Amino acid sequence: MVDVSSTQINAPKLLEKEESDDFNAVFPELVRFLTEIPEFRDMPETNRWLARVLQYNVPHGKRNRGLATALSYRYMADELQEENVKLSYILGWTVEMLQAFFLVADDIMDNSETRRGRLCWYKVDQNGTGAFNDSLLLEGAIYLILKKYFSGKDYYLDLLEIMHDATYKTTYGQSLDTRTGQGRKMETYTMDRYNGIVKYKTSYYSFHLPVALAMAMVGIKDSELKRQTEKVTLEIGHFFQVQDDYLDCFGDVEVTGKIGSDIQDCKCSWLFVTALEQATLEQREILLSNYGVDDETKIGKVKQLYIEMKLPGFYQAFEERTFNLITNHIQQMSPELPKRLFHEMLAKIYRRSS
Repeated sequence: MVDVSSTQINAPKLLEKEESDDFNAVFPELVRFLTEIPEFRDMPETNRWLARVLQYNVPHGKRNRGLATALSYRYMADELQEENVKLSYILGWTVEMLQAFFLVADDIMDNSETRRGRLCWYKVDQNGTGAFNDSLLLEGAIYLILKKYFSGKDYYLDLLEIMHDATYKTTYGQSLDTRTGQGRKMETYTMDRYNGIVKYKTSYYSFHLPVALAMAMVGIKDSELKRQTEKVTLEIGHFFQVQDDYLDCFGDVEVTGKIGSDIQDCKCSWLFVTALEQATLEQREILLSNYGVDDETKIGKVKQLYIEMKLPGFYQAFEERTFNLITNHIQQMSPELPKRLFHEMLAKIYRRSS
């Protein structure tokens, strides 16, 4: 087991406040570009609507994925040029738009109430299922930005392929996640199924994508370096999703900004799968008869059973064990890769509460 000192965990981040402010300052420029495209000047109402969709759904999260893209570029570039630093910010915002695209659609499918401490977009002004088209606007905006700012770069095609690959893999994972909850077939909820959902729905776009885009920018093409990067970022992504599942049930809504719904939505979550693996016959019956029903009493019974089975303590042990395991794997990466980047990505989510 690798001992990670508090100094390493709390090491100063390369993107300090001033640089984060520079990252944030790019977003209004992108909104102006997207809403002032000459080809669409005859669609002023839709341009105004697109601006609203972007401003409501894109910039109000923690921006971890976008900032991770810029941070990855800073660690990997041989020389930091002002133009390329700004391009890394722009690339980071395309990742944030991809995130917004997924979340708008996901909230509709999950019948969620809040996101980032506010009403889900489809709940605003009775947008309803029409908000799904807004999610497509967000996705389309990504490729307009890539064409505008990167079409003259020799790595433009790489960016397109990486973005398309991450999008398809995420929708693949979303498909399995959505179908898993249909019909309350909870006997099919295994850790293998859970791992597949997490790998494709969360890990690729949330953790692998930002680093892969930065690697394309700086021209890293070595297949072994790519393999090592994929392995570690997918492990961090899995760790992140287990945390998300735990916080959905036991997190403070005032901190997470999201009302948990995994129990009533019959999600194949880490808590449920772990409980099912450890349950006695009596506990299994309680789980299967109460899980996946939108009833406060039944939801309470599931949460109480999780507590009785000491899953919060089991989760805390899992968190410490997984943190140390991934830290070991980072230490084993090639010296050609910036290990501190991956340590910072891991430290960012370690013991998080939101």
